[in-house]
Amino acid sequence: MEPSDKKTSAWVEKRLKQYLKQIEAHLTDENDVPFVQNLKSYSKGFWKGLFTFYDHPMIPRTNNELELFFRKIKQKHRRITGSRTWNRYIIRHGENIVFVENVKNQKEAIQLMQKVNYEEYKKTEKEWKKRLAEQVKQWRFKRDPNVYLSQVEKTWIGHN
Repeated sequence: MEPSDKKTSAWVEKRLKQYLKQIEAHLTDENDVPFVQNLKSYSKGFWKGLFTFYDHPMIPRTNNELELFFRKIKQKHRRITGSRTWNRYIIRHGENIVFVENVKNQKEAIQLMQKVNYEEYKKTEKEWKKRLAEQVKQWRFKRDPNVYLSQVEKTWIGHN
């Protein structure tokens, strides 16, 4: 299963299917049944996309480095805020987290930002605000549902 120029995703997928059938045929003891079922269901859960990197070598074989990257960011966020959850943080800042984490210092950040085209910046800002708008609505509703709903009603009346 090691990657090579000769192996395609279709070949590896076919070989893994054969291997799983062999395991199922050889491990027939009743004590083996939970293992075999777990192996099959676990494999099925990851099957789609499992072989992609054979046809696209630029895609990493595993996502271990990505998981470590997120873990590092999550640890920093927890250290700064004391909060165990970072859902709001990730929703609010999304791809900007990656930018900030990959910048070595403030000077480099400024240099990178100066290269950004203004029109592209405005387009991205608009998309960012649109994405956040839904989160803001949910936050406002959770904070005080009556106030939020009365404001929605006033807006509705104003448009009709």
